[in-house]
Amino acid sequence: MLLNMKQMLKTAQENHFAVGAYNVSNAELLRSAIEQCEADNAPGIIAVHPTEMAYAKDDFFAYVLQRIKNSKVPFVLHLDHGDTIKNVARAIHNGFSSVMIDGSLASWEENVALTKKTVAMCHLVDVSVEGELGTIGQTGNHIKEHLQNGIYTQPTDAQKFVEETGVDTLAIGIGTAHGIYPSDVTPKIRIDILKDIMAVVANPLVLHGGSSNPDEQIEEAVKTGISKVNISSDYKYAFFAKARTILAEEEGWDPNNLFPECIAAAKRVVHHKNQLFGALDKAPLYIDVEPWRRTLL
Repeated sequence: MLLNMKQMLKTAQENHFAVGAYNVSNAELLRSAIEQCEADNAPGIIAVHPTEMAYAKDDFFAYVLQRIKNSKVPFVLHLDHGDTIKNVARAIHNGFSSVMIDGSLASWEENVALTKKTVAMCHLVDVSVEGELGTIGQTGNHIKEHLQNGIYTQPTDAQKFVEETGVDTLAIGIGTAHGIYPSDVTPKIRIDILKDIMAVVANPLVLHGGSSNPDEQIEEAVKTGISKVNISSDYKYAFFAKARTILAEEEGWDPNNLFPECIAAAKRVVHHKNQLFGALDKAPLYIDVEPWRRTLL
């Protein structure tokens, strides 16, 4: 069943759990996320970064939509970190039910203007919009690279941003980073800032950079009020670590021999995340929610 993000996170927020957003760029990663969410009877979000969308090509998303619409559990198809109106328009063209517009690295005025323009366009066709305020740090792909500190979201700014832009959900900076943390970095999620933001913002809140954080910190953030957690590196790492092992130990070139164990490894991570987010067996909560259909102009 296909929903937009507003539908998905309203139920999560009311029932105090979070929905995992899993980035995909090919059929194997898509299977890992969808099949495990179905096995867990858990709602899920299929997230696609603009670079992933460019790699997968538009036709791929016709298959993604058909797979989601025919699923027994609810899913959202979501543009992750869209940075231009062109990216947003492409996502809408491809049938995405939700988009993120990320102007967090721009000035306040530019971020508000870009987000507001995106909201005006997307709400015409009932596509939900996620904005970002504050920034998420970067760890990079290599263990020698160090965490670059993000900017914490200020509660009063969050309140003003939501009011001025009309976003449906808000990604906040509370101490996480994208990627796998270097061994000499200990992440710390600022639950105090999360609580302060929740005191003035009613919209569902989103945690980016959910991979590689201590489970107890993620669990506390969800219990406090985070409604969506983005996961990419953790389950992709498991997938490709298994692929490297198989390719190093065995001759062969058939995808049907290589990928099943990789998918199984990624599924174990997805299951762990769904459990951590309190999302197991939450799909029945959506039984009375009407499937999302894009409004036609």
